[in-house]
Amino acid sequence: MRPILNAAAVLLLHFLLTATFCVAIRTVGVRDGSGFGFSEAPDYRNGVECPVSINKELVSSCDPSLVHVAMTLDSEYLRGSIAAVHSVLRHASCPENIFFHFIAAEFDQASPRVLSKLVRSTFPSLKFKIYIFREDTVINLISSSTRQALENPLNYARNYLGDILGLCVDRVVYLDSDLIVVDDILKLWYTTLTNSRVIGAPEYCHANFSKYFTDGFWSDPVISRVFQSRKPCYFNTGVMVMDLVRWREGNFRKRIENWMEIQRKRRIYELGSLPPFLLVFAGNVEPIDHRWNQHGLGGDNVRGSCRPLHPGPVSLLHWSGKGKPWVRLDARKPCPLDHLWEPYDLYKGSLVKTESSTTASMLLGYSSYFDSFLFFPSLFVFTLLQK
Repeated sequence: MRPILNAAAVLLLHFLLTATFCVAIRTVGVRDGSGFGFSEAPDYRNGVECPVSINKELVSSCDPSLVHVAMTLDSEYLRGSIAAVHSVLRHASCPENIFFHFIAAEFDQASPRVLSKLVRSTFPSLKFKIYIFREDTVINLISSSTRQALENPLNYARNYLGDILGLCVDRVVYLDSDLIVVDDILKLWYTTLTNSRVIGAPEYCHANFSKYFTDGFWSDPVISRVFQSRKPCYFNTGVMVMDLVRWREGNFRKRIENWMEIQRKRRIYELGSLPPFLLVFAGNVEPIDHRWNQHGLGGDNVRGSCRPLHPGPVSLLHWSGKGKPWVRLDARKPCPLDHLWEPYDLYKGSLVKTESSTTASMLLGYSSYFDSFLFFPSLFVFTLLQK
């Protein structure tokens, strides 16, 4: 009886994930000189309870009614970024009040003009601005990492949001490009940063914090003293609420750069842009519920193997690690949770599927994974109802 119920639930899950989303999506792709093609997203509108803009005719990032979200935008992760934006809008109670700040690479194959045209075509009503991140700002501070992708200068753009964004933007939610939000972003936006804290993020105090730094770091009595008056915990910088007023006042960009300069000389860590953030903020982060960063779904930094969800409710799924859902789906070697990312994918190539092949992939993914949903009822209910 249980296998029959499992199969029935999977079929219902597949129907809701595909039908609910695809009915509203135009299948006319966006094509331009970049070679990318995306379908136009549904036009999501505000509810009656949403704050009204001061000036509906003039779109300005200084409007106090706006929710500010910052993300990077480049050709390599473009498909992930578009899916992430789509997920934010899909589940936001006030999607028209969200302003996206996209940080683009200076020498990316897709120019800022092309990226702007693509975003506008995919999300015609979206409020956004694209900024150019000059690589020479940080290139001389970057040291080699465990994975070459972690050495991309754009990974360090979050360090400079206080300089890049306008002074009237006093708070921002930073999101990586390899995630989807399955809850109202306003809940994250309204996080209170207590005790003059500069950033908020989900913390993971059970993690082995010492592994993020070399033996040379811990054996040095001077530099390792940075944590002496703190109880540092690991946090993932892919999801953060940032107070940019305090960030600018405390010159935290320079504090991070100082540690990067030490790293160039001493080799005190191995893992890209994360350790400098830990050195500056770990132990002084506003703890946010773990539901807002179910991270590690991309596996480790070497193999990128499949991983299950952490116990508890889910508001954001994050494919940090080597494996990315769009790569694994295209290779027809998806992990079970990659199918939760798929309905937000607007890449036109992914829409050219037969119903039978999509059903088969869903069945293959969830028939082996369905038991996990028994332990995560909130995610299962969310997936079925799609709000």
